[in-house]
Amino acid sequence: MSTVVVSVRVRREVKEELERAGIDVGEVVRRYLEELAWRLRIERVLEKWDRLLEGVKPSGQGFAARSVREDRDSH
Repeated sequence: MSTVVVSVRVRREVKEELERAGIDVGEVVRRYLEELAWRLRIERVLEKWDRLLEGVKPSGQGFAARSVREDRDSH
């Protein structure tokens, strides 16, 4: 896996406050960006599924029960 460097500028007071609180700023930002990228991928997949399912008509009432009964009776 290759990595790249992303730099962000924040006020010194912000960085110092976070460091005093024991927060690893780099790790927090990295985790946030990874989660954001994951959410975007999931959204794309869900949108694709929505497009695929747009034309699908739902089954009629009792379809599942009839199908199971037919399958059982055929054996």
